[in-house]
Amino acid sequence: MIEKYLSKKEHICVIGLGYVGLPVALEFARKYKVVGFDINAERVAMMKKGIDPSQELDPSEFEGCDITFTADPEEIKNCTFFIVAVPTPINEFKIPDLRPLLKACEIVGGALKKGDVAVFESTVYPGCTEEDCVPVLEKTSGLKFNTDFKVGYSPERINPGDKKHTLKKITKVVSGSDEPTLRLVSALYGEIIEAGVHEASSIKVAEASKIIENTQRDLNIALMNELSLIFKKMGINTYEVLKAAGTKWNFLKFSPGLVGGHCIGVDPYYLTHKAMELGYFPKVITAGRNVNDAVHAQVAKEIVQYLIDQDKSLKHTKVLVMGVTFKENVSDIRNSKVPELIRELHEFSINVDAVDPFADPEEFREEYGITLKATIGEHYDAIVLAVNHREYAAFDEDYFKSLMLPEGLFYDIKGIFRGKINSLKYLSL
Repeated sequence: MIEKYLSKKEHICVIGLGYVGLPVALEFARKYKVVGFDINAERVAMMKKGIDPSQELDPSEFEGCDITFTADPEEIKNCTFFIVAVPTPINEFKIPDLRPLLKACEIVGGALKKGDVAVFESTVYPGCTEEDCVPVLEKTSGLKFNTDFKVGYSPERINPGDKKHTLKKITKVVSGSDEPTLRLVSALYGEIIEAGVHEASSIKVAEASKIIENTQRDLNIALMNELSLIFKKMGINTYEVLKAAGTKWNFLKFSPGLVGGHCIGVDPYYLTHKAMELGYFPKVITAGRNVNDAVHAQVAKEIVQYLIDQDKSLKHTKVLVMGVTFKENVSDIRNSKVPELIRELHEFSINVDAVDPFADPEEFREEYGITLKATIGEHYDAIVLAVNHREYAAFDEDYFKSLMLPEGLFYDIKGIFRGKINSLKYLSL
């Protein structure tokens, strides 16, 4: 079934070469002939030199790969198996933004031929592949679905910054619009995924499986964030409570924090959007999203309250925010909640310096309108450790004190310095 790909008589195309698409393209290129397509010509030029623009992959990972990188749609027309791995964000109203996905469908449709297969890895709500993507493929190609071309869905499970749970080591969910397509998709992925594949009974089941993976995590973190609010009112340290509760074998070990990124902070909105289209208003999922989306405001409130209690004039205060990416040790700034925290502090006329060893300053400024500092200053009234980058974990209390005014506040959002800060005012979630 896959001999024509193993013999490289037929080629695979990966559309979208970001955090998801590039690892997929390179892994496939170790077995098959691959064309990697991205609309960003600058990124393509970097990848041609063996550089990952997302800074996730080492140059060595490009070695031994039979891959051609391009930004020219004409160069994908010889391919017969297309994998779409473009972003699926939400807009300012928390509504799914399918424009990148539908644009990718137009590009694929322009290359689609009889007998071809298009597989989607982008996170979507159940039904999106067949109800939103297929019509665009049909319109652009002039072909008929399941007669002239087939589709599949195989949700991405890439975790940026995670060097343990890599693409090959995570079971891959696969699906197809009919049985032969499922067999082909399963066989192609099965050649590169060491952990094996799981064949879903339908495309909708595969789509739904991805959505609930991150919705479940979102709800568990929301519970921790709500517990943090409750325990603070009781004068109890949340992390000490979690440590004690975690001694039971079946206690799920989640912790409070800012919830951003391209998955957990976004995916639940795809599910709630589809549910409301069908006439059901999700209560639990929406409540969890509301809790997590309010954490940055709670942190800002506590900082402001402390500064006021110190008789500070807020417009003369200065706060250092350390870390702006959506999680530790990655350059990914998508849907980071730290910019919202910074804006919240700005609302109180507080002067904020933000630094990050991983984030690209120009990209951050273009995305959020906030300028990152090249160097850390001094005389801060408060320091917020917003992201636990490894560089920050090596610091000690004396270092933080050297940056601060007397009676300074150290807000350690995820509590990694708990028990190590003694002379500074210390707060955490």
